[in-house]
Amino acid sequence: MSPETFPLSRRIVALAWPVLVAQLASIGMTLLDTLLVGHYSTEHLAAVALGGGIYITLMLGMSGVLMALGPIIGQDYGAGQKDKIGANVRDGFWLALALSLCGFILLSFPQQLLALAQLEPELEAIAASYLYLLAFSLPAALGYRVFHATANALGYPLPLMYIAILETLLHGFLAWALVGGVPALSLPPLGANGAAISQIIVNWLAFLFACYLLARHSRFSLYGIFSLTLARLRPRLAAQKALLRLGLPMGLSYLVEVSAFTMMAFFIARIGVAEVSAYRIAANVSALTYMLPLSLATATAVLVAQAVGARKEKLAVTTIAAGQVTGIILALGVALLLYLFRFSLARLATVDVQVIEIAGAMVAYIAAYQFFDSIQTVAAFALRAYKISFLPLCIHIASFWGLGLGFGFWLAFHAPTPQGAAGFWQATLLATIAAAFFLGGLLLIVVKSRLRQESSSSLVIQEKST
Repeated sequence: MSPETFPLSRRIVALAWPVLVAQLASIGMTLLDTLLVGHYSTEHLAAVALGGGIYITLMLGMSGVLMALGPIIGQDYGAGQKDKIGANVRDGFWLALALSLCGFILLSFPQQLLALAQLEPELEAIAASYLYLLAFSLPAALGYRVFHATANALGYPLPLMYIAILETLLHGFLAWALVGGVPALSLPPLGANGAAISQIIVNWLAFLFACYLLARHSRFSLYGIFSLTLARLRPRLAAQKALLRLGLPMGLSYLVEVSAFTMMAFFIARIGVAEVSAYRIAANVSALTYMLPLSLATATAVLVAQAVGARKEKLAVTTIAAGQVTGIILALGVALLLYLFRFSLARLATVDVQVIEIAGAMVAYIAAYQFFDSIQTVAAFALRAYKISFLPLCIHIASFWGLGLGFGFWLAFHAPTPQGAAGFWQATLLATIAAAFFLGGLLLIVVKSRLRQESSSSLVIQEKST
């Protein structure tokens, strides 16, 4: 690591660790569901695996649209145009409301989506009920993502960490009481539905507290986000278009990457209950480890957006280099730990020996792609900081739908020697390598172009001054 990048790496880590803790705490809610529901019933675990995959895919895809607020607010902050921030946050809330209405309708009628998995009627009924309940948590979850994007873009992620920790602790208690029941309190066991009800409660509490901070906390209240003037509260059409223009490709990128894993669950469900239960465990491990490059990429993008807004192109490039080097070093350490403890991780979620063996083999593939996942994640977020989102979407589609899902389906079921569930993970490894190569290449082209433009502008200014 060069002397230039070391101070920036420290800044990135300083911004990233609260985000990482917040993300780990949030993913802890999913892990708690897996542990509690897994020990309650293998069938309910399979239902949560499929239903949860649909919900997470939809929620992350929609929240990805809202993440467009990050580079917009970050560049405004870096350019010193702080008067625009409050209005942009309000527009984010309006967009979150519109997206949540669409999502509520989809989650309320999930039968067509679940039909792809060809489930037994009883299992499909459990998953459908689970999804219907989760629909009521979606508006709060998306509203909270507006606060999440704002806090990150302003370089103040600490509240995200504290809220996520409290949210997860409360969910752990509520889910424990509702999933398995507490006879002493006359609470019947609700299985998967208990986990969904708990999530509704904690999501709404987190959203309401976020609104309180935006209105009252000194780091946010100066932007006048909750102005009482009707003219300032209503959505701005031009701002909504700008958010959608940048956010839709971002949201679709999230959707492509996550839906590839969701569809894997549907296809793996055709193989057997043990395989889809093992997939749920492996998917949780994958989501957990993804939080590290995600937090580093988020922090890197914040600093890049602020540098771009301040027209400091060389600082932006050095920041990207620092983010990539830091991510790669940490990814290699995570990969080693995953491989060494792959079966131990599976045992935390189930006592079924067959599921443990299958899940452990899946985790080995997750360890293999950590290096490339870090590169592609940091590169994708850096491109978004430059407000470039369409070409990264195309790369994600080709990589994760084309290679990861399409080629994985062929490997799993139609190859000369069908690989079963392992085929999907083999293809996912190839997809992640492809995404790292093409996103990294695109980012290199972008930064070189911007540096040339900055150099040309400097020469023009010098010539005029002489």
